[in-house]
Amino acid sequence: MRKKMVLASMIMVIILVMLTGCVPGNGTYTASKPAGFFWGIWHGWIAPISLIMGLFNKSIRIYEVMNTGWWYDFGFYIAIISGFGGLSLFRKKGSNKKH
Repeated sequence: MRKKMVLASMIMVIILVMLTGCVPGNGTYTASKPAGFFWGIWHGWIAPISLIMGLFNKSIRIYEVMNTGWWYDFGFYIAIISGFGGLSLFRKKGSNKKH
């Protein structure tokens, strides 16, 4: 059991370190190479991680300001809505029966 916990922790740390290279505001995007639709989806998915990282590093943002405009926004909001809306799938549904 302990080995599984150590392995799971190591995998989580590796994943988090890999995600740090893909956060908005890290200088990857410029006016000539803005973030597009698929980067909007990615940034929406990792928004909670970006928020936490932004507390410690002022250059990390939740939203990439160097983007393609409407398409980036569309991808970002799709990911935010599906990610946070998906949490409702794990809630227990109460009994709505009327007696």
